[in-house]
Amino acid sequence: MAADSPNPVAHDPYAAFRVPAYRNYWIGGFVSVIGRQMLSLAVIYELYRRTNSKTALGLAGLMGALPIIFLSLPAGQLADRLNRKWIIQITQMLLVCTSVCLALLAREGVAVPAYDPLVWADRVLTWIAVRFGDNAHEIAFGPEIPLIYLLLLLNGTARAFGWAARTPFMANVVPREALPNAVMWSSSNFEIGSVTGPALGGMLMAGFGLPLVYALDAVCSLVFIAFLWPVHYVQPPVTRHEMPLQQLFSGIRFVWQTKVILATITLDLFAVLLGGATVLLPIFAAEILHVGTVGFGWLRAAPSFGAIAMSLTLMHRRPMERAGNMMLCAVAGFGLATIVFGLSRSFWLSMAALAVTGACDNVSVVVRHTLVQLLTPDSMRGRVSAVNNVFIGSSNELGAFESGTTAAAFGPVLSVVGGGIGTILAVLGVAKLWPEVRRIGRLQPVEETDRETV
Repeated sequence: MAADSPNPVAHDPYAAFRVPAYRNYWIGGFVSVIGRQMLSLAVIYELYRRTNSKTALGLAGLMGALPIIFLSLPAGQLADRLNRKWIIQITQMLLVCTSVCLALLAREGVAVPAYDPLVWADRVLTWIAVRFGDNAHEIAFGPEIPLIYLLLLLNGTARAFGWAARTPFMANVVPREALPNAVMWSSSNFEIGSVTGPALGGMLMAGFGLPLVYALDAVCSLVFIAFLWPVHYVQPPVTRHEMPLQQLFSGIRFVWQTKVILATITLDLFAVLLGGATVLLPIFAAEILHVGTVGFGWLRAAPSFGAIAMSLTLMHRRPMERAGNMMLCAVAGFGLATIVFGLSRSFWLSMAALAVTGACDNVSVVVRHTLVQLLTPDSMRGRVSAVNNVFIGSSNELGAFESGTTAAAFGPVLSVVGGGIGTILAVLGVAKLWPEVRRIGRLQPVEETDRETV
């Protein structure tokens, strides 16, 4: 994977899409991303509207992070031992159930009985919010809030098992030489859905209310199941040279020994953990930029506008020659753009800054995901993807928790600006600790015997 490696064939930006199974996977996944983004938008909007608590937004992120932290490793082991397509479809059905329950809770006039466990949970949530800096006289939790958090916990559990299977499943449906292209298209899948979902969700919330948004997310998950149903793929048989407990932690051992993967995961971990401002967008939209629900939806979609533009650029250009340096510069740019957003008082400048964060993040995602897939044997892809999910997936949710709690204590502006500064410091630290990142060259398939030398 050296920078001076020759390019043996002409670059085909649509190589992965020439595989029918991948087209089905991509289209179904795209629809599911739209639904998930609409749900994420609706949940944080509903929680802030109901509670007026900044900490409540952070706790929503924590509910999503806990299952990823504690369940991703066993989920990765299952993804290497069981039928990956079945795992994806079962977890999508669980997501359907949680979305339907959220829709029922969000209906106007629905009164949740004040059962003792809910009342106790309500008091605990209020106590936590006050301890993190919310004003006790301004916030208002109710018995429905613990139920929403419980559903988010179940949602996160389904995603932990689904994510562990989805990434290696993608590698099973495309030929190895098309894998880097498939990673880029999958990244654009997420980003295009992340534009469409929040924009559509904001308009639907304004026009029809929250229940419809949650219900549409359930429909999107069903569509993904339908598109996966006819897909045939080859999953290599399981080799069992290790005991079950050894298998559980073998993904961690592989990542620890493969320093390039360890460094890129660490970089993304701290960038997302410190630099994420998404969960605070309801506060910026309502109290700083003074835009309505539709404006909030566009702010939520702005990072994906930049990511789509970057994704299309990467797909139609020749492979990156110095992918490591590109990744370091991109994450530093992400931190700088986050600082600009935190200081901005202009809606359009805020939109532009968020778009830049999305463009920079897309470069980092493409480099990291491609390295993980190319350097990992298929028999371990589920476990290594699970380790990636523990660090990156949980960092999104823990970053939301960190942003919400620091915003409650120090204000949203200081929370965002401080996170951007922390991201830039993380880039400097990773570049110093792992100089091999700067030596990552062109992202292209390598032979099994070459993995240890990359």
